[in-house]
Amino acid sequence: MNPSVPSEPGESGLYNRIAVLRAERGISRQDLADAMDVNYQTIGFLERGDYSPSLKLALSLAEYFSLPVEAIFSRKPFQPLSQQVYGRTTSESRVVMKSEEAE
Repeated sequence: MNPSVPSEPGESGLYNRIAVLRAERGISRQDLADAMDVNYQTIGFLERGDYSPSLKLALSLAEYFSLPVEAIFSRKPFQPLSQQVYGRTTSESRVVMKSEEAE
């Protein structure tokens, strides 16, 4: 299971993509915390779902990543990006990759 895509929300009841967004951009927790003017542990708590962001912090994160808030936070699990972008399930992606390797 991918640790950055939890199957259950944390105590906050929210799912989020903060860890994925940080990884895509090569941003450390400390760098993001500095940009948000919070402690780096707050970013960890958010990523694990142990903490619900204030509206101000959620909007600041959305602005920082240039994404709408609903692209970062959700009350429902996020679909894998491959499924969302390409309309494929994980098993379909594996089949495509294997057929491309065979060529």
